[in-house]
Parts: sequence; C-alpha cells; structure tokens
Amino acid sequence: MLLRVVAQIARTQTARTRGARRTRQQKRGRDTLYGEARVLAFARSLGNLERTAMKYTVSIEIALPRERVVQLLADPAHLPKWLRGLVLHEPLSGEHGQLGTQSRVVMQMGQRKMECTETITRREPADLREIPTGSVVHFDREIVGEGMWSAVRDRLTEAGPETTLWESENEYRFSGFLMKLVGLLMPGAFRKQSRQHMQDFKAFAEQGKDVREATD
Repeated sequence: MLLRVVAQIARTQTARTRGARRTRQQKRGRDTLYGEARVLAFARSLGNLERTAMKYTVSIEIALPRERVVQLLADPAHLPKWLRGLVLHEPLSGEHGQLGTQSRVVMQMGQRKMECTETITRREPADLREIPTGSVVHFDREIVGEGMWSAVRDRLTEAGPETTLWESENEYRFSGFLMKLVGLLMPGAFRKQSRQHMQDFKAFAEQGKDVREATD
C-alpha cells in the first residue's frame, strides 16, 4: 500500500515537472515570437524611412470677412505677431507675398534655429482687393530646408457674411536619416504646429493678440 502511494506521488510530481517544463517552453516560444515581431516591425520602420512623406489638412473659421482675413495674412508687417517662432522673413528675390518671390525664413524651434527658403508658387487672385463673391482665394508656397521639403496650399472661402474658412493642406517629404526618423516617429508634431499657427492668427485677427507678448 505504501509503495503504491509513493509511486502515485512520484507520478504526480513527474507530471507537474513536465507541465512546468512545457509552460516554460511555451513562454519562451511566445517571448521569441514577440521578439521576432518587434524586430520585424522595426525593420519595416527602417524600410519606411526610404519613402517617408506625409500629407494632412487643417482648417479653422475666423470671425472676420474674407477680404480682411486675406489682407492680414498677406501683410508681412503682421507676420511676427502671429507666426510663433519667427526670427526672420526677408525676400531674396521679388516682392514679398507675390507669385514667384523667394524668401529666406529663419525660425526658432526650441533651442535650435531652422533656416529655409520659401517660394510663392500660387496666388489667386493677384489683387486681394474687392475679391469676387463666391470665389476661392489660393495662396501656395514651397519651403525647402535641410533634410526637408514641404508645400503649403491655403484656401480661403466665405463661410458667411462675416466669417472666413481657412483650409491649409500641408505636404512634407524628408531626406537624410535624422529628418526621416523625425517624420516617421513624430508626425503629429507637424500637424500640431500647423494648427497652432492658425489658432495664433485667429487670435491676432479677431482680438489683436501678439504671440510675442504671450506669458505661457
């Protein structure tokens, strides 16, 4: 009787040991698969660096007539009041804001400065006074900096007698490992910055607020 009990205990212990061994093997298998999945995802991310680009559209309504909004946007004297981080915006050729004009732009981004060249690629209508009702105002520009090319396509339409809808389509292409990595890992930062600029302009146009006087 004692021998049978001992034998049963031994069989039970052996089964438990085998079960624990199988559990450890299964866990190692899952860990291996998880590790392989992470490696594969990282490899795919590196592959995406070869074709890093993005495009998005942001919009905002401004409680002012469109003609007034367009004139405020086009006036270079107002740029420092709403374009947060602007250090310098000077024409290299042509007249500020006119079709074909190239400008040197310097922006303060945290602790570093970024310099780029802006080219006006579309401005319709050329005369921003007495814009026909129902028409769409287009203002497009290309911006080239170190490791980055971008295009901004602005459309301004009448949302009401005293309201303007500003839609901004933004496209980015990156070159160089660092900028491609930034574009891949932080796409939301670019959209957030575009929206911030629009909100700053709205506050300036509607309330006269100047970003240089902000305390936050």
